[in-house]
Amino acid sequence: MSEVCTLSPKKCGSHGPDILARQPGASRGNVTKVLVALTRLWAFDTAGPAPSGMAMPPWHRLGVDDPRTPSAGRGENTTEPISPATMGPLLIWALRVVDDFSDDILTAWEESRRIADAALCTPATPESKARLKSFLQDLIDRGQPVPSRPNASYRHALANTYIAARVSCPSTQVNSLLSTEPWQHLLAYVDANPGPCPLVTPITGRIDGEPWTAFIDFTETRELMRHLGTACFIVVAYLTGMRPAEVLGLQAGCCPEAASGQHLIYGREFKNAFDEDGNHHLAGRLREVPWVAIPPVVRAIHVLESLVPAEGLLFDAAVHTFVTVPTHSTASLRFTGLHSRIEAFAAWASGLARTLGRDSEVVPDDPHGAIGLARFRRTLAWHIARRPGDLVALAIQYGHMRTAVSSGYAARGRDGIHQLLDIETARATADTLTNLHDDLAHGAGISGPAARRAIHAAAQTPAFAGSIRTHRQARDILGNPALTVYDNRRSLLMCVYNRERALCHRLDADDAPRLDRCRPSCANIARTDHHAAQLLQHAQSLEKQAASETAPSPLSDRLAHRSTQLRALADRHKHDRVHTQEPTS
Repeated sequence: MSEVCTLSPKKCGSHGPDILARQPGASRGNVTKVLVALTRLWAFDTAGPAPSGMAMPPWHRLGVDDPRTPSAGRGENTTEPISPATMGPLLIWALRVVDDFSDDILTAWEESRRIADAALCTPATPESKARLKSFLQDLIDRGQPVPSRPNASYRHALANTYIAARVSCPSTQVNSLLSTEPWQHLLAYVDANPGPCPLVTPITGRIDGEPWTAFIDFTETRELMRHLGTACFIVVAYLTGMRPAEVLGLQAGCCPEAASGQHLIYGREFKNAFDEDGNHHLAGRLREVPWVAIPPVVRAIHVLESLVPAEGLLFDAAVHTFVTVPTHSTASLRFTGLHSRIEAFAAWASGLARTLGRDSEVVPDDPHGAIGLARFRRTLAWHIARRPGDLVALAIQYGHMRTAVSSGYAARGRDGIHQLLDIETARATADTLTNLHDDLAHGAGISGPAARRAIHAAAQTPAFAGSIRTHRQARDILGNPALTVYDNRRSLLMCVYNRERALCHRLDADDAPRLDRCRPSCANIARTDHHAAQLLQHAQSLEKQAASETAPSPLSDRLAHRSTQLRALADRHKHDRVHTQEPTS
């Protein structure tokens, strides 16, 4: 701040960004504080009796995230997206927990609370003590395991509350029994013969028609409730594009019943919640534009609403501790605690996947480190921009998600996920053209109606090679019609987009292609040698499936027909392919 004050008042407002640019590694928080201080300096100068004529800082009108303001620290654009190998299984299990397991978990939690209340309220009588001794002695005599729970001192300890409720005695009576001479050996017996504490609640959740667990253990209910809350956070944060603070600021009733079939989420924003004097509102402010919610998000919100009071925070910190006597607060879960819960959820989901023999659904470690909270939003933008035709876990389509998610931010002049989408789309375009440029330079061929345009676009790759970190850089690429090249991995082709020739938009014209609607006869198609090799590989796979004795005749015929089509496309590429050495005009 001392460096800022050495400037004359007239230069402070206009040169603030330059000063910050000379501070490499400055955090976002520090940069924001400096900009707010400069704004206040301008305000005091303007209101003073002898104003010096200090210019209004541009970020006062445009916001601290305007492209002209330097990006500092680790912003969204510098955060690595979560690896698809990690995000896929993580989302699969989060959706399963919310959609398929939540009823079982909530029912088991209610049963565990009933058991705890019964153990607390049952009076101690000679008869209850006799029932307790008889129950434990019978298990010991028959060499059977005793209901147990994890313990720090022993590997397993007596499940006092569960046993007390089972034999209708108070838990204090179990504790007093262990202190008597004849029963002191029981702890060693339990440690050597631990047993489960199964609840009688039925298991209704299924995975491929089979129950996801044989039973829910009394000692697991609190952990399962934490995982349920974490799964809800993952679903909401990832499938809406909200920032973590925005998710944690949601309240019960934020997603009312939809009158038009489209659910909307009403919440608060915190990032730019400043008043006209530059003061930040810690409680945020109501968003001018609601988010658009798809069904899995609505389901997750309804699950959370079943836990908290009316208009309470969906992630109320006191509620989500899941203590015996629930309380309510005005604070949500902290970032650090939720960060740990996400890592614990991934570990629990991986363990369940291995138990069920679904090794392909184990959540692997992300190569860029912990999953965290802020990376979900960036990852959503990455997937929408780069995998538009792929099906996300449990049939949520990214191609449809682009319209659903970005429409909720359409009315915001800045600071929306549409900027992240543009940046990720521009990065994907740059990567596609870079790879195409390298392939053509090494003698690869290209075919299709748009082959010449693709070669021309690849020739311009060095002009924008490098890191794309700002929305302005993204707009420069996406706004250049000569660079609109998209790799469609699902259809095994490239789209050299020209909206006047596009068949994916019959009734409407858009600035981006709908890669989930590629048509074989479109004039924007191009294929490389890599695409042709993938066509042949896919054709061979289909031929093997068609030749299988277990394949029904109609299915076998369709697979064989599709294989023939793919081979014909590969043969056409081989016949029509051109090289960069040939004239391109």
